[in-house]
Amino acid sequence: MKILYIGTDSGTCRHRRQALERLGHDVLVVDPIRAYPFPRQMAAWSFKTGAWGLAGLVERYVLSQIGDQRFDLALVDGGEQISPHMVRKLRGHAPILVHLNNDHPYAPRDGRRWRLVLKALPLYDLYVAPRLTTIEAARRAGIRNIMQMNFAADEVAHRPLPMTTEDHARFDSEAVFVGTWMPERGPFLARLIERGVPLRIYGDRWEKAAEYPILQPHIAGGSVVGDDYAKALQGSKIAIGLLSKGNEDLHTQRSLEVPAMGVLLCAERTSDHMDMYEDGVEAVFWDDADECADRCLELLADPARIRSIAEAGRQRIARNGDYNEPLMTKVLVAAAAAASKG
Repeated sequence: MKILYIGTDSGTCRHRRQALERLGHDVLVVDPIRAYPFPRQMAAWSFKTGAWGLAGLVERYVLSQIGDQRFDLALVDGGEQISPHMVRKLRGHAPILVHLNNDHPYAPRDGRRWRLVLKALPLYDLYVAPRLTTIEAARRAGIRNIMQMNFAADEVAHRPLPMTTEDHARFDSEAVFVGTWMPERGPFLARLIERGVPLRIYGDRWEKAAEYPILQPHIAGGSVVGDDYAKALQGSKIAIGLLSKGNEDLHTQRSLEVPAMGVLLCAERTSDHMDMYEDGVEAVFWDDADECADRCLELLADPARIRSIAEAGRQRIARNGDYNEPLMTKVLVAAAAAASKG
């Protein structure tokens, strides 16, 4: 297929686009952020306001990149800057329009960020979302064709990487959390530290935590991306998986990426996680910080069990097929079926 992919050319959005290319599709990627003359400042404004005052600028840029090309399908990934008017314009370039969003545009966590998305969603042929609460909210809003997906690991970005002596010196740890500060995360990680879990933290905004004096000695750095992200996880014996309560998560990207890299996932006990992995065999789950600390300390005293659970988790994600290439194949099939229903 000839596919127009509108989304940021970074992170998991790039991974999904690259998966389509590996599957043999001809993909044109258009990154809306490149429309901004001051990308960092204007992207922050877009996040806070739902691209207030920026939609026209983005529309002109996207249309200039498309020209008079026709596509079999257009996929908008995220799309906080894509207005209903822009979606109608896309209909002139592709007969099938898909919106995919890893976040929860109906939840209050991100404020006005998804203002344009909520207005535009009825114009797409298919809406792809990873959580049941999002889908239920979309149905109440009158969205007809919806596909529920799991988050996915990437076949290339999240493969186990060879690590040099320098990598081990930089990234090796007993237990690690990789992620941004959120209000509920500070108390949780502080409790792990108080219980004696030898924790390392990577991520942004941790200075905002009320618990920062406790956390600060354990913070190894800010956000890690690319191979450094993979190595920060691979270098640890246990990777802590925390959810975003404001996003109503029952699993996250880390739920798949960690086992895919052959690392033991230690995450909150949820219905999604229990469907994905057998507790104590393919991953380890907990209900609160004290149970998480208990599980971590028990596991760190038994390295052979850590290796066994990590390998079983890696095999389970392969059996489940929770990778980008199967995911994107399912999206294309579902989009064609939705478009045929009209």
